[in-house]
Amino acid sequence: MKLRDPLDFLDIFKTSTRERYDWISPLAILGLGTVGLFFIYSAQLATGRGQWIQQIVWLGAGAVLYCAVALIDYKFWLKYAHWAYVACLVPLFLLWTPLGVTRLGATRWIDFGPFSLQPSELAKLGTLIMSASLLARSEIGTVRDSLAVLGKLALAAGLPILFILLQPDLGSALVIPPMAFALLYVSNLSQRFFLAALGAFALLMGVVALDTYRYLHFLEVNNLSPSTDKGAYEPHGLLPLHDYQRNRLLAFIAPERIDPMGISWNLRQSLISVGSGGFGGKGWTEGTQAKLGYLPRAVAHNDFIFSVIAEEKGFLGSISVLGLFGVVLWNGIRIAGLARDRFGTLLAIGVTVLFAVHVFVNIAMTIGLVPITGIPLPFISYGGSFALNCCVLQGLVQSVYRFRKEF
Repeated sequence: MKLRDPLDFLDIFKTSTRERYDWISPLAILGLGTVGLFFIYSAQLATGRGQWIQQIVWLGAGAVLYCAVALIDYKFWLKYAHWAYVACLVPLFLLWTPLGVTRLGATRWIDFGPFSLQPSELAKLGTLIMSASLLARSEIGTVRDSLAVLGKLALAAGLPILFILLQPDLGSALVIPPMAFALLYVSNLSQRFFLAALGAFALLMGVVALDTYRYLHFLEVNNLSPSTDKGAYEPHGLLPLHDYQRNRLLAFIAPERIDPMGISWNLRQSLISVGSGGFGGKGWTEGTQAKLGYLPRAVAHNDFIFSVIAEEKGFLGSISVLGLFGVVLWNGIRIAGLARDRFGTLLAIGVTVLFAVHVFVNIAMTIGLVPITGIPLPFISYGGSFALNCCVLQGLVQSVYRFRKEF
């Protein structure tokens, strides 16, 4: 795929292949996007905001990107993986320039005037392409080979994780490791590695538990409350966490020790929203938690959109949404199995795992199964950078399907 003339880049878009398009995921995605628009409107109804209109713009732009990426032979990204990786990581570094925007104590956005870009979304894309490229090019046979590949992959995934954590954005950083481990698993890495990784994870959880216990003890000894701490414990912590992140862990582990009107408010109101929906829900736009502001309006239309759906459409609506996500995830695995080369399989699996983590963590946090993290729900939560990235990722899967037999 040689680009000799500046206009030759158009040659990478191939409008005809030997296979038709896969319509399973696009139809499910269309359903999810439509659901998102309806419930973003409902969540913001009391405020009179038109964010659902902005979401239409983002989804429309995302559809264009989806089609463009689907027209590119996915093996193009194998050849230019390093350039794609660098291009996706550059915005992370721009956060520390005057372009970076700080909101609520976190520097996660780049201001371009009419819109803001969230570089962590690009970092997920770049890390996936680079990781899949490294594993597709490598032969994992001996222990020495495995260690060399692991070192490269650790660097490729560790660099964006580090800079995302510095923003800080723990939620976005947490979705990258499961994707990397899934790619390693598909690459038939030694079982000893996964046993060692499981042991390291257990050790890390032990350190997190100890750090949380020491934090709670610090508050008691100094007669402080989580809502008034303001980072007093951070210099003494065992882990590089901010105290507001420790407060979220406390709200999950020991909710009785947390002020219900403060840190654990979002979780409690989310549980009320989900529980009050019952079997069939209260009806679209008839939910009271978001309308009356109990479920904070700053999060009801993005991170806690599932709570709004569960309240207004109940168990039936929630299961329908889960069913649509199930179709997208199942189809991603199916396409990974149809791929004729390792890179195609790794791309499809990586995208599917990224989506699975987002869906699981977002829904689980709204019903109290995991601590609250700022992870949105694909195609449903409001957000420009996230919606665009979701479309690009699914476009990669479509490309794997379309070009799987072109060898």
